[in-house]
Amino acid sequence: MQGDRKPTLWHIPISHYSEKVRWALAHKGVEHHRRAPQPPAHMLVALALTRGQEKTFPVLRLDGDRIGDSTAIIAALERRFPDRPLYPAAEGDHRRALEVEEWFDEQLGPHMRLLAWHEVTRDQAAIEKLATRQLPTPLKRFRAQAARNAAFFVNLRYGVKNVEAAEAARVQVRAGLDRLEEELGEADYLVGNQFSVADLTAAALFYPLVLPPEGPRLLEQSPEAFERFRAPLKERRGYRWVEEMFRRHRRPAAA
Repeated sequence: MQGDRKPTLWHIPISHYSEKVRWALAHKGVEHHRRAPQPPAHMLVALALTRGQEKTFPVLRLDGDRIGDSTAIIAALERRFPDRPLYPAAEGDHRRALEVEEWFDEQLGPHMRLLAWHEVTRDQAAIEKLATRQLPTPLKRFRAQAARNAAFFVNLRYGVKNVEAAEAARVQVRAGLDRLEEELGEADYLVGNQFSVADLTAAALFYPLVLPPEGPRLLEQSPEAFERFRAPLKERRGYRWVEEMFRRHRRPAAA
């Protein structure tokens, strides 16, 4: 595909749901454009692109369609770019892969996001560094105000300053690792004997916890409280599996 006919991905660079779609595009070698409007403007863009169907990213323009939601985007990519499939060929495995994808989307993704933002917004230096990374160079001198705006927005959107919600998120993230390890058993992959949408989804949504070098980087140094949470998890099989999935399968982006 050439020029304006290339797919265009509207995304949030540090979002784990956006990473799920970026990984799918990279896995299939799909050349594409990327757009990353600043939050909270991205919500208006998402609503406009999807005619009110979605209020956040990722959104993919593909052959004239604007598709929101990471699961729907991967389904569309499978139809349009069948090479290097992410859906298993066997009907039972196909169905199981989608079930695993849905579980991690719904039961891990929101809690991982809340916990990461909870810890970042409690650390003034961390939120300022993150805000600085997102700002155009001429606006970097306003990083303190940008940090306050970012903390206000994510709290309004996700309730990230709620201490009880953050503790519930810690419980759910650990439960996500339990579920991952239970699903894996002694196998290398979650469904069948090859990489699928199930593996991609679980690994991508765990990236804010594991911070593999092949994935997006939130900060050079995570907030101290988040490091204390991560430390006892690093030797778990599920944590190491996420590192391995990124190492084996996270191809460089074709963007």
